[in-house]
Amino acid sequence: MSLLLMAVAPIFVIILYIYFQDKFDKEPKWLLFFSFLLGAVGSIIIVTILYLITGRLLPITDEFSIVQQFIQAFVVVALAEEFSKYIIVKYFAQTRKAFNEPYDGIMYAVMVSMGFACTENILYVLEGGYGVAILRAFTAVPAHATFGVLMGYYMGKAKFSNNRFSLNMAGLLLATLFHGAYDFFLFINFIPGISIGAFVSLIVAIILSRKAIKIHQRNSYFKPSNNPTEHV
Repeated sequence: MSLLLMAVAPIFVIILYIYFQDKFDKEPKWLLFFSFLLGAVGSIIIVTILYLITGRLLPITDEFSIVQQFIQAFVVVALAEEFSKYIIVKYFAQTRKAFNEPYDGIMYAVMVSMGFACTENILYVLEGGYGVAILRAFTAVPAHATFGVLMGYYMGKAKFSNNRFSLNMAGLLLATLFHGAYDFFLFINFIPGISIGAFVSLIVAIILSRKAIKIHQRNSYFKPSNNPTEHV
């Protein structure tokens, strides 16, 4: 039970942080819950199917091949996982009436990402123990959150733009880029010291995520200073 609590605790800390950053128009809790649930179950099913396909098409024949590990990181893992989250945000959340300001893209994308991360983290922690739980609480879990913020930032803009497809794709590709970079540096750990690149990419993603959150907060349609009717 303690391992399970350690696995889910960082997930809910991040969810609460992102939720309270939505300062002007909170989302319906039931929609957030189902977004999380779809991330925890639906995206796992989607990504498992994609793994089966890409694993056969792009198998690793040489674990010390940088090129093969690059493909594994960016295509087999990062693109598959981020696409599985993207599909849920796009077709479940982005179409909702409650998705009524750009910050909502971040909110829903993070909920889906944290659902995915919750299932993944439970599996890793139950197998690896307390050391894995502590390590992932400060690495993999916040990494998934930043991928969600970066994707959601552009998907939030897309909902209210004529360039919806381009902005949605920008969100998917940016999340995939940072996810792939994070994994790639871990996958090629046969090169001494190279794993530090994963932490550098995570730090950059956190910085960009904080900026993305502040931009959507500042431009919220429900912020009194941005809504003249509030002063009538």
